Amino acid sequence: MKITTLRLDEPPTVVAAGIGVHGLSTAHDVFRLPDLWQLHLYHYEGALSLGQSVHPIRPGHVSLVPPDTEVHFHYRGRSEHFYVHLRQHDGGTARMVPVMQDAGTESARLADLLRNAVTAMPTSPARAVAEVWAALWRIAELPRSDGAGRHHPFVAAAQAYIEEHLASPVSVPDIARAVGISHTHLTRVFHAETGRTVVAYIRHRRLQRARHLLLSSTLSITAVAAAVGIADLQAFNKACRRELGASPRDIRAIGHEPT
Repeated sequence: MKITTLRLDEPPTVVAAGIGVHGLSTAHDVFRLPDLWQLHLYHYEGALSLGQSVHPIRPGHVSLVPPDTEVHFHYRGRSEHFYVHLRQHDGGTARMVPVMQDAGTESARLADLLRNAVTAMPTSPARAVAEVWAALWRIAELPRSDGAGRHHPFVAAAQAYIEEHLASPVSVPDIARAVGISHTHLTRVFHAETGRTVVAYIRHRRLQRARHLLLSSTLSITAVAAAVGIADLQAFNKACRRELGASPRDIRAIGHEPT
């Protein structure tokens, strides 16, 4: 087994979390949880075997093993890892994730999240669930060696930059510089992944935020326009009609976007 499935639309049920210490009395353990997933973040070198698949273990590697799967751990002396035993909820979007991944630069952040989960588990299980859920989302979005299963890193970085700057003037060259690629490269990979141009995506996100503020807040229409980076009220009206199908005043009056 090399690939498994994560479903993260709802938080997991965390049954146990801790730090496992192995390899003291034996160099080989066989382990199976009939009803629970196993999440491990490793601090040692060794190997993990599932059936015919053998996965090297290195510090910073993270594994996710489905329930009722027999795993063989091979140690080289004292071996420590964070572990979480959990249940996923059925339904929702299925995300294909490697059983074993190198978390790379994300390993430190994952260690922080799992450490928080371990310390919170005895007194605040809900906090532990929140930490584990955040860790699982990060694991689901780790870069894949085959390039599958996640956003292009430049596209993800561009989208994050856009979200942080929706209220400010922002141009494609600004975003490209922030991401560290050329304007042309950003334009090409962004459209290939999202189906929108960068400019169209910025407009879409601004109008989605405007919709929320029109329907859920008492901000004036002028203030809403400014809050989403469209200072000209006439331009904001035109953008709302084009993107949302009605004027800002009409959207607020009827309480939803027109069908």
